Amino acid sequence: MPFITIDLFEGRSQEQKEQLAQEVCEVVSRIAKAPKEAIHIFINDMPEGSYYPHGQMKRRQ
Repeated sequence: MPFITIDLFEGRSQEQKEQLAQEVCEVVSRIAKAPKEAIHIFINDMPEGSYYPHGQMKRRQ
């Protein structure tokens, strides 16, 4: 039962997130030989100011 977590800066539309989830599900199903019903995808919207690589705040580009 694959669990996939995707962290994105907030700002994507619901339609974009649904398309991303559907396509990730297709790839995982095909490569991992997992039934789509067993795949769980979590999309986390990260607010600006919550990501600090190397101690410096990363802004959306």
